Amino acid sequence: MLVLLAFIIIFHITSAALLFVATIDNAWWVGDEFFADVWRICVNNTNCTEIGDGFTDYATMQAVQATMILSTILCCIAFLIFLLQLFRLKQGERFVLTSIIQLLSCLSVVIAASIYTDRREELHNQNLHLYAQTLEGTYGYSFILAWVAFAFTFISGLMYLILRKRK
Repeated sequence: MLVLLAFIIIFHITSAALLFVATIDNAWWVGDEFFADVWRICVNNTNCTEIGDGFTDYATMQAVQATMILSTILCCIAFLIFLLQLFRLKQGERFVLTSIIQLLSCLSVVIAASIYTDRREELHNQNLHLYAQTLEGTYGYSFILAWVAFAFTFISGLMYLILRKRK
């Protein structure tokens, strides 16, 4: 039982770490001489421009930013609630509240990654003054980590739903 508990805790912490890296790191769209994310665009590793109000269709980028932040916060809250429920639940009860919050985190990260996937090309074309040198890029590791974090949060949400507290 202790091994299972350790695995669940490590899995959850890994999910949170993936979400933090995907949200904070500047590598959603990368190329040879540039990298861009939901916060800024950097060319030549030194010339960085913050994405702000002058960005066309800024609301779309804000939606990605907000849902990634929300997913990270919900994942951390789910972990704290899991620890609380670990000591407060009666034997045989399920970790339903933790599961619901973790699945909401999963939903938030999939919304953010889906919006970015769908709108990336249009955002880049509408903001050519910022993305002129970044058109020949590929999705970066932060974007991929966001999708991996989606899978991890989904699996851990299901684990919490199935898991019962034992002695």
